[in-house]
This record gives sequence, C-alpha cells and structure tokens, in this order.
Amino acid sequence: MTEFVKTFFDPATNNATHVVCDNETRNCAIIDPVLDFDLAAGRTATQSADEIISYVDREGLTVSWILETHVHADHLTASSYLKAKLGGKTAIGSGVVDVQKKFGAIYNLRDDFTRDGSQFDVLFDDNDVFSIGNLEVRVIHTPGHTPACATYVVEDCAFTGDTFFMPDSGTARCDFPGGSAAQLYNSLQKILALPPETRLLLNHDYGCGGSRDCCWETSVAEQRDKNIHVGGGKSAEEFIAMREERDATLSMPRLVLPAIQVNMRAGELPPKESGGGRFLKIPLNAF
Repeated sequence: MTEFVKTFFDPATNNATHVVCDNETRNCAIIDPVLDFDLAAGRTATQSADEIISYVDREGLTVSWILETHVHADHLTASSYLKAKLGGKTAIGSGVVDVQKKFGAIYNLRDDFTRDGSQFDVLFDDNDVFSIGNLEVRVIHTPGHTPACATYVVEDCAFTGDTFFMPDSGTARCDFPGGSAAQLYNSLQKILALPPETRLLLNHDYGCGGSRDCCWETSVAEQRDKNIHVGGGKSAEEFIAMREERDATLSMPRLVLPAIQVNMRAGELPPKESGGGRFLKIPLNAF
C-alpha cells in the first residue's frame, strides 16, 4: 500500500481528523480538522491544529489538500488556519451551496456572504477524481445528513464523515435543514457497495455512550453485517421510519449554531465589524 493514515482524535468534540499521505511523494491531505472553541468564553484556539502542523513538519510532508466531508455541526473547522500555515487547497462537496443558501437565510446573512461555495478552493461533483501525490482519490456524494456530505475513496480506504458511525452506534441524523433519511439510506448503500475489505475512516465516535473506548475505523463488511441501523439488509422503509423516529428525540449539538456559520465559510471567521470585533450570530427559535 502506498498510503498511510494518521488520525488525531479530539476528545472535546469527539472528532477524528485524518491525515492521509502518499508515501512515495510525501504529499498529504488533511481531512476534517478542528479549531478549538470555548463556547462559554467565545474564544478560539489552535492547539489541535498545531499538533497537526507539528506532525506535518516532523514527517516532512507537503499538504496538497484540506478536505471537508461536510459542513460540520459538532466542531468548528481549522481549514482556514491550516491553509494559511501549510498551504494546500480547501475542498468540499458541491452540495455546500445548498447549505449556504439554507443557513444564510437562517442567520440572516447579508450581501457580504456569498452563497456560491467560493469560500472553498474546489467544489467536488459526484464521481470527481483528484490526486494526493500519486494517490488517486474518488469523490462519492453521500447526502442525507447534510446536502454537502461527500466520501473520499483512496485505495482501500474511504473517509465517510458522519454518514456512518461505528456499527454499534448506527448512522448520522437527518433532521438538519436539507437533511433526508431517504437520501441517507441511498448514500449508505453507495458506501456498502464498495469492496467488503474497504476500510471506513469515520469523523466522530462517542464510545457508544461510554461503554467502550472511542474508535474511528471499521470496514464495509462490518457495517454491512452489524450496523444497528442499516446492517443485515434492512430495507429503505425500515431505515427511514427508524431514522425519523429517532431524530425527533435528539437535542441539537452543543456547537451547532457557532459551528455552521464558520464551517460554511471554509473556516473563516465572520468579517470584522466597525469596532474591529468579530461576532457570531445566534438565531432564536430557529430549531
């Protein structure tokens, strides 16, 4: 195998950031990085991202890409910070435009927020192909959790974002604006159609409610056979009914309101206002 994956797990957000490297050229991609955020203080920090920078420097890597699997609701992205420090192109699925339109309206953002995805360097369409050094990467659109969700397939690995959780934890919620349980079922089937030995690298894990250590790697075969929401050949009708019933009981993620308005800007903080400060907006009674 010519790829190597290093994972950084952030216990504050239960987020797994993956760095996938082409061992031949030493080019790499950073997938789903975290910008530390203290919600009570309204303060950002870069400790998690700086650990990745140290790793990249220590290993002599060149960053080709900073990839988002979707517009995250669980953490703020460090994409903009890492691009400034390490270079590389930022990229996400082209469905981000739908997210920007929906949430631009929810946050009542004005003309200084464009809704065309131009905050990112590249918007990937379904089945696009790009490279990390000599590694070929195929993009699979996997909407349902959000319209922007994409899976990146690199040799025997697939980076699936929040679409799948570990088999004992099931699948992503679908009740955010633009989400769809029917779409998610179809997206899950796309991933399950990959070779059974394909390694699935996930974005989040919560230790199944604390009953085990956090994990972020599984396989197509394991998900197909054991996933509690979709494994064992569950039908679309069974899945949609389960997902919609379950989503109706879930509370909003702790960082959803600050996270989305930063993440749909590719990690750029809101523009400075007249007094020189930056401000996040909290829409009232929107969810």
